[in-house]
Amino acid sequence: MRILVINGSPKRERSDTMHLTRAFLAGMNDIQPQTVQTIHAIDRHIEYCTGCFSCMHNGGRCIHADDMPQILNEILQSDLLLFSFPLYCYGMPAPLKALIDRTVALSSMTMRKVGERYEHVGQADYSKLRYLMICGCGFPNAVHNFEPAIAQFRLMFGSDSTIVTVSEAPMFNAPEAETVTKPFLETVRTAGREYAQTGCISDETMAKLAVPMIPDDLYARICNGEH
Repeated sequence: MRILVINGSPKRERSDTMHLTRAFLAGMNDIQPQTVQTIHAIDRHIEYCTGCFSCMHNGGRCIHADDMPQILNEILQSDLLLFSFPLYCYGMPAPLKALIDRTVALSSMTMRKVGERYEHVGQADYSKLRYLMICGCGFPNAVHNFEPAIAQFRLMFGSDSTIVTVSEAPMFNAPEAETVTKPFLETVRTAGREYAQTGCISDETMAKLAVPMIPDDLYARICNGEH
């Protein structure tokens, strides 16, 4: 499988969330070797979409001369898009949002009704693509934190896309927390193995991933410098 990891964190490989992504990919590789390419959105020259819709009238050609044509080509050559990013203001970081905004070039102005809403008809065939989101946040729990990002991802990529959200993510860059982060990352690796085998993650594994690594009140006290 050709996997394109689109990392939205400005920290690149040092991202808390990339620890989760690497563990997930390791699990997929346990089942079968995968071809993985990573894009760090912060390192790419991506101009902001101006909403002129030139690309939707002109076969995907944008008014900007930047890295997006290459990125769109990499997307179309992939089988799985894995979006890895930390939660910023209940959504995705700006570099990743700029990249996703520019994928409008894959769509045309023509609309069709799908279910209860309308969608743009694609200018390219990306029906083979699967979508996966791995998102970490620095809060102690997931309640009233990930909902906006999840809703946006589902609307963009379909209700059958796979989403993994993890609170307390800064612990993955804390060596002293390894006693709890290492077992958790093994569960993420299990999720990767399941996804490689079945195209989904079992309810049992998802339930384990939803449990904070340490009690939320303890995590908050540590973050607040309370001892």
